[in-house]
Amino acid sequence: MASSNPVQVEKYLKGMDYPAGKKEILDCAKRNGADQAMCDRLQRLPDQRFSKPTDVTKALSASGQSRGETAR
Repeated sequence: MASSNPVQVEKYLKGMDYPAGKKEILDCAKRNGADQAMCDRLQRLPDQRFSKPTDVTKALSASGQSRGETAR
């Protein structure tokens, strides 16, 4: 799976109040029209609080690398 475009991730997280947990982030992304692939990636985020959108994109990137996923 390709890594997430940070601009796209931030679009899906528009209006998110931080700090936020994984469930809140996933709910916000769904409200903002995230597709199933993005929701699946967000579901794999670690159970922690995120302070800002860039923390989410970094965690998504780290999650993809740890699973052997590469950008295309």
